[in-house]
Order: sequence, then C-alpha cells, then structure tokens
Amino acid sequence: MHQYTLARAVETGDDDEHRVAGLDHGELALEQLAAQLGGARFEAVLVQAGLCGDLVEHRPVPRVLLPHFNVFLPPPRDYNRGLCRFRTFGPGSQRAVLDSSLLNLRCLGLAVFLLLLPLTAFAQVLEVRLEGLDGELEKNARAWLGDAPTTPQSRSNYLHGARERVVSSLQALGYYRAEVDLQLERGEPWVLSIHVDPGEPVRLRHVNIGLDGEAKNDPAFSDLLADSGLKRDDVLNHGTYEDFRRKLQSLALQRGYFDGRFSQARVEVEPIGGTADVHLHYNSGPRYRFGPLQWDRETIDGSLVRPLLTAREGEPYDQAKLRESQIQLQRTGYFSTVILRPDLDDRGDAVVPLDLELFPATRHSFDVGVGYSTDTEERVTLTWRTPRLNRYGHSQETRLQYSSVNPSGRFTYSIPMSHPLNDVLQFSALVEDNEFGDLDSRQQELRVRREFRRNSWIYSFSLRGLRESWNAAGNSFEAEYLLPGFSLSQRKRGGSLVNPSSGFSQWYRIEGGSESAGSHIDLLRLSANYGYIHSFGERHRVVLRSDLGTVLVPDGQRDSLAPSLNFFAGGAQSIRGYGYQSIGREIVTTNDQGEEVKLVVGGERLVTGSAEYQYSFTPQWRGALFLDGGDAFDKDDFDMHYGAGVGVHYVTQVGAIRLELANPFSEDDPSWRIHLAIGAEF
Repeated sequence: MHQYTLARAVETGDDDEHRVAGLDHGELALEQLAAQLGGARFEAVLVQAGLCGDLVEHRPVPRVLLPHFNVFLPPPRDYNRGLCRFRTFGPGSQRAVLDSSLLNLRCLGLAVFLLLLPLTAFAQVLEVRLEGLDGELEKNARAWLGDAPTTPQSRSNYLHGARERVVSSLQALGYYRAEVDLQLERGEPWVLSIHVDPGEPVRLRHVNIGLDGEAKNDPAFSDLLADSGLKRDDVLNHGTYEDFRRKLQSLALQRGYFDGRFSQARVEVEPIGGTADVHLHYNSGPRYRFGPLQWDRETIDGSLVRPLLTAREGEPYDQAKLRESQIQLQRTGYFSTVILRPDLDDRGDAVVPLDLELFPATRHSFDVGVGYSTDTEERVTLTWRTPRLNRYGHSQETRLQYSSVNPSGRFTYSIPMSHPLNDVLQFSALVEDNEFGDLDSRQQELRVRREFRRNSWIYSFSLRGLRESWNAAGNSFEAEYLLPGFSLSQRKRGGSLVNPSSGFSQWYRIEGGSESAGSHIDLLRLSANYGYIHSFGERHRVVLRSDLGTVLVPDGQRDSLAPSLNFFAGGAQSIRGYGYQSIGREIVTTNDQGEEVKLVVGGERLVTGSAEYQYSFTPQWRGALFLDGGDAFDKDDFDMHYGAGVGVHYVTQVGAIRLELANPFSEDDPSWRIHLAIGAEF
C-alpha cells in the first residue's frame, strides 16, 4: 500500500509549507481538501495523484505544480499498481485513509491530464507589489527579490523564497524586527502583494575596533580607522561593516602587511533588545620592505631601469610605488607590456623581492596621416619609429611630410642620459621648404639638443646650424647661422587631452648668433607663446592666445636676416581673416624683369592676440565667435590688423575640426576668408 501527502503550499505563501514531510503545520487532511475543492475537483486531484510510489518522510520531495494548488509527490516507483492509499500525516494533523478503488486508474491518467491542461496555466506571469518601504529599504528589497519570474517553474521558485529574501534585505540594513505579510491573488496575471512593517532598526551599542602590529603606528591606518563609518548609536548596516573590513584588508596588502590576520571579526545582534556589537581586531604583523629586483638584464640595461623605479630596495613596501614604477617603464615606449609584482612566495625576514617582466614593443612602427588646413593645404605624413635600437635605450624617429606649402623631412636620434624620460640627448637633421610672406625659403638644419623635465617644466639647451636659401622676386639669397639657444615651457590642462576644459601653456625661447662664431650676422632672437582655456559650466568656453617676439640685429644688417628668423602673422593659428604668414614688413624691390614689386618680408617684432568664445550645442558640436589682432613689424612701424568672425567646431578623437569664416575688417576693402584646421587649441 502506498501513501501520499497533499499540501496547499503556494496558496498560503508560507515558506515553511513548501516542505511536505516533518512539518508541524500546513498539511491538509483529505476530508478537509475534499470539502474545500468540491467533489469533482477533489477527484481530479486524486487522479493526478494516481502516480503511486513510496513517500520518504522528513526530507523535501519533488512537487507537481497544478493550476490552482500544489501537489507534492515523490518520484514513481511502480507504474503497474492499480490501487493506492492516501493519507496526510504530521504532528497534530488529522489522519484519514481513503481506498482508491473508485480511482482504479493507472499512471497514464496523470500524463493525459497534464496534456489537457490549458496552455494559459503555464503562460501566467507574476506581478509583485511591495508596500510599506521606501528609500534605501525599498531599493535593497527589490534588489534582493530580483526580476519578476516569466515561467511557472520560476514563479514557483520566486514565491518559495520571497519572504526570506525580503527579510534578508532588511536585516542587511539593520532591520531585524520586520513583519512581512505575503498575499497571493491568482488572476491574469498572478499578483503577489508583500506588505512590510520594517519596525525599529537595530543600533550599534559597542564598536570595538582594535589594531595590533606595526600598522598601529602607520598614519594610513589611523586615517582609515577615523573614517570607519561605524559609530555608537548608528543604525547597523552590514554593508558598511563589510566595506570597512575589506578596506582594512586591502590597505594592509597595499602597505606591505602580508602576514596580517583578523583575530576577531564578528557582529553580535540582539534583535529583541535592538542592539548590536561590532568586534573587529586586526593583527597586521610586520611591514615588509622592498627587496632586490629581478629581471632579464639582456633585455635592457640596469642604468635605464633603476632611474624609473620609485620602488627602491630597502624602502617600506607601498603598492602605489609599484604602480608608478610600472607606468614610468611603460611610458618609455620600449615595451608593449610591463608587469611588476612582489614575489610573495619568496618573502622572508620582512623583505619581499620584486619580479619585473618586460615584453618588448614592436621593433619598428609606421604611421600614415592625411590632413588638410587652409594654411598648409593638403598634407600627407609618414612616420617611422624604432623605440629601442639597443639595450641602452637608443631610439630613432624619421618623419616625412608632403604639403604644397611646406614639405619637410626630419630625422631624430635620441639617447637617454641620466633618466630615460627626464633627461634625453637628441641629434636631428631637418630639410624644409616654406612660404614666408612673399618669400620662398628652403632650410637645412643640424641640431644637437639636451632636454630636461622637472615637474611640469621642460627646459632645453641646443645648438643648431642653419643654412637657409630664399628667393625674392627672382633674386636668390643664402645665409648660414650657428645658433646656441635655450627654451623653457610648461603646459597644464584639465579634461580631455585633445579637447581640454581648462588649461594654460607658456613657451619661451632665446637664440643668438655672432658673425665671429659662424653666423652670417650678429643677432639675438627672443620669442614667447601663451595659451589659456577656461570653461563656464558645461556649455561655455573661452580660449585666449598670444604670440610675442623680437629679434635684435645691428644697423645695416637688417636685410640679411633669413626669413625663418623674421616674424610673420596671419592664418588660422594667428590672425584669422588673413592669409598664412601674409602680415609683415613690406618692401619695394625690383624683380628680375626690372619691375618694381611690393613684397612682404617679415618684421623684427611680433605682437598678436586672440579671444574666442565657444558655446557647445552638444558634446560634439559647438559654435564660436572670435576677435584676433596684432602685427609683425619693424621698430616704430606698428600697424594693427584685426580679424573677426564665426566658426563651427566638431570635436573628434584627434581634436576639433574647426571651420571658421573671418573678415579682416581693418583693411580698406575687406573680404571674407574661410579657415579650416584640425587639432586642439594648444
């Protein structure tokens, strides 16, 4: 004879009633079930339960979900039994035995019944209503409940754990005395109403946080303990406790306390009294120090690696120094990947060695660029780089640029000196054609330069040999110069590299030459450049720019100064509304045909300034209003040139594409000019 239990679990919504065997409540005698369901429904239930088998008590058993109630059945063991006996059982329950001779049906009956069930019974979904909570309590409860189920099986599982999840979500925030009532309405769809009274929260009574070991005297831990977020009379929040516990462990690892352990880490809650005690004791042990560095010395020489390391042997361990060292090594361009980490397996005597893995960068790289601006017109650039020629960090860069206005080629060979990033010696060669006013110039240059970086400043000493030839109205000229020089620059910016929200740049250079030391004439040249960007809110932006310069030459040698050493103004990067380098001192000369012509040959002074207001319509599109002014002139011959206009900018990953329409309104017969440029303001 075989026995079964039928229980109305889902109808009551009580989690405990999902277990069939070994319960003190929730089981229904067959007489009661028959009275509630009616004869026909009761027979249908018994038909479905006609799958006979042995019931195992005191453990959960599989269940079969029916349209309006749950029937919990064990797996079948004998499909051939014709008669079954059903009874309910459990402490305090009524026992009834029913001979199923009226239900002499075989197990095939259950399969047929399930096939005939309306499809809508399996297509029902669940709507969840949560009442009585708001703010963080509601947000956390919904997070614990998760998304509403979409299938009958997932709905059953959802209902099974709904109460427990809501209770757990409230306890996580310190509400241990909540009352949770679940009501289920079966309709289209089913509706689960969860009514919650969170009650009074549990508050912290004692907060006992202790720290032993060397970390006790570490200021970083003192700062962390002062900001633990766990204070007497605060509402208990398990998230705050766990977050502080993780921060304590994380800080210990970051600061080199690799032997640290929690001797106590618990929260004692008294729900009835509404109090909780926190006991958190951490024994840090000793703070480790950086040990020796291990790396493949055939890859790169130690004289290049050591200056880049902020993590130095013998110093207290600090993970931030490891990250900084790794970044410094990566910035050299020598390596595709840099991995610097402590070798914890070999630590001992409070010393941890460091392992450095270096993966070389591609030996040669080639970049091709295509661009256009109204100043230099179309241009194509090819750049060939070799980031590391040998284990001493030598590198080279060859850059070829074609443009109808100023084609050029440059080769640069770099040798790291005391620091691969902050102290570099460069040898370079340059050939460039350019248009300066009405002069066509060709420059051939050899330069040796040593560059230093200190904080945000870059300063350099250089010596360049310049041979320049130029043509003016059919007349050819040539001059040679040997120019020692010094430059100083600084650039600070906020926000995007190519589209900064704020910034300030300054650049200065001084060069000189002597007729007695290899130069065509005596000269002293000084120049400066400034840029400033400031944003007001998200949409408003101001850009200011200025160029200053002067060159001092003896009387009578002014006309022998090469075009590239003079000053010119005009163009998209100078005074808009004028052509590229079209503003400068004008002279009248005779061309090769004997005709008098007026030529722009540049000035010995330069003063220009620009003010621009920009308004962003979207993150990519903005409009601009600008006013530019200045002149390139000789002493006592200043003539102010103005240009004003409007522009539209489109921000890309390589900088803003700037299309601008400008008018040189200081001219007698001004005409509008279009300027197109690409790149950041500085």
